[in-house]
Amino acid sequence: MAEDEKTVITNSLNCNNCGSVLHYEPGTQSLKCDHCGSVNEITDTGNPDIESFEYNSFVDGIATAPANPGMQTVKCNNCGSTTVLPENVTAGKCPFCSSPLVIELTDAQNYVRPHYILPFAVSQEVAKQDFIVWLKGLSFAPADLIQKVNSASTPIDGVYLPYWSFDIDTTTSYDGMRGEYYYLTETYTEVVDGEEVMREREVRETNWFPVFGNVANSFRNIIISATKSLAQDTTNKLGSWDFSKLVNYDERYVSGFRSETYQATPQEALEVAKKSMTPMINQTIYQDIGGDEQQITGSTTQLDDIGIKYVLLPIWISSYVYKNKTYQFAINGYTGQVSGKRPFSPGKIIALVLVILIVIALILFLVSKNRG
Repeated sequence: MAEDEKTVITNSLNCNNCGSVLHYEPGTQSLKCDHCGSVNEITDTGNPDIESFEYNSFVDGIATAPANPGMQTVKCNNCGSTTVLPENVTAGKCPFCSSPLVIELTDAQNYVRPHYILPFAVSQEVAKQDFIVWLKGLSFAPADLIQKVNSASTPIDGVYLPYWSFDIDTTTSYDGMRGEYYYLTETYTEVVDGEEVMREREVRETNWFPVFGNVANSFRNIIISATKSLAQDTTNKLGSWDFSKLVNYDERYVSGFRSETYQATPQEALEVAKKSMTPMINQTIYQDIGGDEQQITGSTTQLDDIGIKYVLLPIWISSYVYKNKTYQFAINGYTGQVSGKRPFSPGKIIALVLVILIVIALILFLVSKNRG
């Protein structure tokens, strides 16, 4: 980023009217002042051509960067206080005046600057409403769950979490077996009205033939979470992301939100991506083998071209306490989809089991009665 561009971004974090620090307003192209209500437009963002970067070159660039010191000191531009942020956190709120803190990633050499960011589209208020709707839709939830959640203080924080996105072309050589069905006619006897009667039926058999070949696949936007702050099963259930709405990383979209840098390395994420590609690769092999049945006896996959994108995606995160146990949940900051942990009502589950047992017993009774 050029020096004059950095100056524009830094200045645009301050209100044109009163000079207070601005927060990004979800779903807009604006920064809003919580003090006087003024709005500063985010300009010159445009719609970038979303492209991947050559994987090996990107990883080599990380390897040559200075080591992460683990902690970093950030000075608040609003009140002048100095805040210490832990590693993996690149933005947050000042604990003294609640002003947004944003690290200039171009100056912090120990951090890798994200390529793209998907700005928040869902506001905090809408996220709260989506969460309540999710709670109401939970099966076998305790009857007093919503009441307990509403009566407790459960602030929802907006966080940009890091993800790796891979574009990968693959070539796979395989050995396998192709099964082709054929049918034989066989005779058998059965008893009809007390007499044995000869019958015929078609019996399916399978001929197996050895096969080998090569298949190619092209994968785009394999998204792998790079954070360890949120449970993997929770992030996996947050739904899809619209990568056509990505914009070039811009500190103004982070203002007022917390942000993390990656904790899972590109190498670790690539191994996860490889595993996620296996089902599709196998399906392609099955189609190539053909026949009525297929077996894969061995395969070797070569990654022909690996592209990588480092992106920040918006998530609302919070937790609630029910009967002294904490349940974390997350909300997709772009679609509003909710994912998280939840309690179950033992009474409702037991009642359902009892109903099922009663129904089974009734069916068995009626069948026995009819036979009698």
